[in-house]
Amino acid sequence: MSHQFLENEKAIAANKGHDYCPFIPVFGAPAEMFEKGEGTQLWSVDGKRYLDFLSGIAVVSLGHANPVIAKAIADQANTLVHVSNFFANTVATKAAVEISGLMHDAGAGDGQVFFCNSGAEANEAAIKLARKFGGRGRHAIVSAYGSFHGRTLGALALTGQPAKHEVFQPMPDGFRYCEFGDIESLKAQIDPTVAAVMLESIQGEGGVIPADPAYLQAVQQLCKERGLLLIIDEVQTGFCRTGKWFGFEHAGISPDAVTMAKGMGNGMPVGALWARRDIAAVLQPGDHGSTYSGTALATAAVSAVISEMKRLHADELAVRQGARLTKGLLAIPKVESVRGAGLLLGAQLVEGLVAGDVYKQLLEKGLIVNAVNATTLRLAPPLTVSDAEIDEAVALIAEVLS
Repeated sequence: MSHQFLENEKAIAANKGHDYCPFIPVFGAPAEMFEKGEGTQLWSVDGKRYLDFLSGIAVVSLGHANPVIAKAIADQANTLVHVSNFFANTVATKAAVEISGLMHDAGAGDGQVFFCNSGAEANEAAIKLARKFGGRGRHAIVSAYGSFHGRTLGALALTGQPAKHEVFQPMPDGFRYCEFGDIESLKAQIDPTVAAVMLESIQGEGGVIPADPAYLQAVQQLCKERGLLLIIDEVQTGFCRTGKWFGFEHAGISPDAVTMAKGMGNGMPVGALWARRDIAAVLQPGDHGSTYSGTALATAAVSAVISEMKRLHADELAVRQGARLTKGLLAIPKVESVRGAGLLLGAQLVEGLVAGDVYKQLLEKGLIVNAVNATTLRLAPPLTVSDAEIDEAVALIAEVLS
């Protein structure tokens, strides 16, 4: 029996009094068990209060138990949850039109939407779109080292982290990797077998590494010259997280396709692939699908999120509160620098500090962040986080780092 399995067993038993862990141990031993949330706050089964500066990994962007989103989901659950895709429903249609409108306003043009259940599924759809676009023999996709695109087999192969591939070898073929931010490295990977380039506007899991706008502009120009699709993964950066509705807007580019999930449902499992109309047209009936594509329940949450984010000017909130959080972090002597945009931030710790150790100490103090790599803390609080909550979080980090 593995050490990890024993840790999982111990953690679940301690939290719930079970004699064995009911979960397959793919996540490691849980650090805490929660039963209630409100806004930026969470409460454990023991009644301990936490400040959530991770938002379920950039998911709960409008806060836990947001009453507007909760009402939309509850009302929809009492009206219509699901019909098969032999039919349409008014709720998914409305959400698709709204997403298309957001993309048009972001400068990407007119497009169409495929709904799914997660970011990984959205990226799987993008892989199939690229392969159908390229045709037989022109199926390869270039992504970047340090990227993260999901855990399903295709999305994992797209992920530029070879260490994550090893136990699942042989991986699907047709995936290549370039150095993120290096246009010459990308050029070196392109040959007649390549159909698309797929990048994140900020590498979230890679350490909160923003793409330089000039780099993304050069990638777009290269794709146009070579007849390649440019696909941007906005799963973590989308829906106002970076201070704009989508991260690619900071570079002023117009991608051919965009994937999204996380913040678009505020916790409701939902994702989407958007593609420009002429590109989307390569996928025909039978080429792709999902039983739960465009359920009324999930897309009711999407529409409610879009409406509430517009009402709150959530993009402006991310800019303002992100600036406050960044300033506070930079005032802490042992924070060397802060990367990112809006409220997706990476605090780089000075040499000698281990981010994983700092994360654990902060959790004990009641602040949830995560160690995105050995030297970086990732902070992604709800866009609705208050000034007082930011100041409280900064004070806790300063206390632990002192």
